[in-house]
Amino acid sequence: MKKYFLIGMYVAGALFFNTTLAQDINQSEVPSIVVNNFQQQFSKAYDIEWEKEVAYYKVEFELGANGRDHEVWYDAKGNIVKHKEEISKSELPKSIHTKIGSDFNGHRIDDTKKITEGSKIVYSVELKSAASEWKVLFDKDGNVLSKRPD
Repeated sequence: MKKYFLIGMYVAGALFFNTTLAQDINQSEVPSIVVNNFQQQFSKAYDIEWEKEVAYYKVEFELGANGRDHEVWYDAKGNIVKHKEEISKSELPKSIHTKIGSDFNGHRIDDTKKITEGSKIVYSVELKSAASEWKVLFDKDGNVLSKRPD
């Protein structure tokens, strides 16, 4: 349990730290290896915006006919460090739906994201009811990594 708490605190801290130090930049300010890798990996991306976040280059963009939001962090060598993508609630693992049904009964799923860092995948889910709203991070097995009021 302590492990999950520490992971949740790390993720929350990293998100806060990154958002406070982000600076919008033009694509011409991004190393060519980063831009080239991005264009190869996401050739159909549109509505592209770049930011510099400490040692990383973050690109926000949309993909597909429904315009799903994506955020990808690259290191200066052009390697993907983190990928956050909007997903539908039907794409959440069954274990997460089961956990929501048992621990958040009466809440509806509002916003879902899949976050990949290396081989680790977590899911960010916004849950809403008439009485409360939560932002919850789950692992693929449905374990709650962090939970905070939204």
